[in-house]
Amino acid sequence: MSVIVTDNGFQADDFTCGFVARDEAAANDCDYGIDLPSDTAPDMLAGLNNAAMIRIDFPSSADGRGFTLAAMLRRAGYKGRLRAKGHVLADQYAMARRSGFDEVEIDDTLAARQPEDQWQFRADWRNHNYQARLRG
Repeated sequence: MSVIVTDNGFQADDFTCGFVARDEAAANDCDYGIDLPSDTAPDMLAGLNNAAMIRIDFPSSADGRGFTLAAMLRRAGYKGRLRAKGHVLADQYAMARRSGFDEVEIDDTLAARQPEDQWQFRADWRNHNYQARLRG
């Protein structure tokens, strides 16, 4: 089972169409979601703007490549839902939101270890941006 984390706290997953790998997306007639591994090459992001959701895998909390992929997708004009999945920690939630993610998908084990209040503490990610404090 998994838990979806948003600025409003823990939620159940409301995305019902499912996910396919990037190379299977063209054959799917549904408002599909696309699963991207963290080692996706930047040139493979082209042509994904019509996906209902893109879910980027975080195989380790030390693997930050997903943040870069999210930022690149947003800069390329992707307007759909963007989800981080896997080993994203509560401490990384603000970075995930600032890089373009709308939500984070974690497993029940991580949700038990880092309960909702730890994620909610970081939900005010716009006001706790050290870069903005340095600029202003």
